[in-house]
Amino acid sequence: MKIAVVGTGYVGLVTGTCFAETGNDVTCIDVNEEKVKKLKEGIMPIYEPDLDLLFERNTKQGRLKFTTSLAEGIEGAKIIFLALPTPPGEDGSADLKYVLGVANDLGKLLKHYTVVVNKSTVPVGTADKVRSAIAANATVEFDVVSNPEFLREGVAVEDFMKPERVVVGTRSPKAKALMEELYEPFVRQGNPIIFMDERSAEVTKYAANAFLATKISFMNEIANLCDKVGADVDNVRKGIGTDSRIGKRFLFAGVGYGGSCFPKDVQALHHTSKEYAYDFRILDAVMKVNYLQRENFFQTILNHFNGNLKGKTIALWGLAFKPNTDDIREAPALYLIDQMLEAGATVKTYDPEAMNNVKQLYGNKIVFAANEYDALEGADFLVIATEWNVFRSPDFDKISAKLKNKLVFDGRNLYNTAFMREHGFTYYSIGRETVKP
Repeated sequence: MKIAVVGTGYVGLVTGTCFAETGNDVTCIDVNEEKVKKLKEGIMPIYEPDLDLLFERNTKQGRLKFTTSLAEGIEGAKIIFLALPTPPGEDGSADLKYVLGVANDLGKLLKHYTVVVNKSTVPVGTADKVRSAIAANATVEFDVVSNPEFLREGVAVEDFMKPERVVVGTRSPKAKALMEELYEPFVRQGNPIIFMDERSAEVTKYAANAFLATKISFMNEIANLCDKVGADVDNVRKGIGTDSRIGKRFLFAGVGYGGSCFPKDVQALHHTSKEYAYDFRILDAVMKVNYLQRENFFQTILNHFNGNLKGKTIALWGLAFKPNTDDIREAPALYLIDQMLEAGATVKTYDPEAMNNVKQLYGNKIVFAANEYDALEGADFLVIATEWNVFRSPDFDKISAKLKNKLVFDGRNLYNTAFMREHGFTYYSIGRETVKP
């Protein structure tokens, strides 16, 4: 099937590449000439495990192409995916200017019946707005479909190729048949394609991310209570996670969620609720807890030094908002860096993938180490902000030798408290006992 994908960001690139992998003829379109040039040269703009392999194979075989021309890119396409940015405004609302701008242009360019798919995460009612924008100029029949993505950064290729479910919002039998044909190769193991109306599909995406963010904030609240009462949040997590009604995932306490989806989507759903005069009080709490969690973690560091970090050198492991990505959007590490610098500390960092992105923000304000152990050289203590696998089983003798003090603040609860005590560390984690030799 001939497919066009407008936008080569994270969602657009994964979507286009994975559709090409199942034999479709895919053209990805982007207005950024430099980005398209690099994509044509085989240079990936993002880090996502396994995506480079699929990208290389499908570009070489001619199934995956790139252009800056919307007219050229959609030529002959049966389905056009809109995978465009919807950045949050100051009030938390999703900005639809890119989506509606392309929709307006599409109306002038469509030459035959086409299904236009909102793949971007968009507020309720966006399908109606896109439909109106296209219809203002269109002279042919078309349908607008909502098909939200449920990709986890770090395992996005697996999520796309073997989805737990595919949600398609459309009331058009013609569009439904095309979308069913397109997704059939991805659900051969029996996972469902769930068809519903467009508005329900739009709400489904926000509801999924808001619920997962709620689980994270709830567990962080439980961790904070554990600190007060002397309980261990890891034991609590195991105790409730085995309940099938709750499940084991997203129950890990930490310094809060970040990334491109959870913060933005929770804010957008909250804003939509306000637009419809509904007080979504749980989301107020979710957002507040998430912000306070990283603030509380930094305060723990500050309290250990009686409020004075001036002149301290801090080793920071992890910059991405989660492991297996170079995405630093809303990453807790950035908040910590800002606070450390403001407190007069020197920050030495290491992350396996995200350092180039952080360099663009901080330049020479912080030190970027060649590896995790170089970051420890001359540092007073270690802070862990991202749970990369490489940090899970480090050489603790090296850590002891390189740090000035055997002091670790672990924002991801990577290490066993008994082990850290045995090895003579002062060890702070979240919702567990503080270890002091």
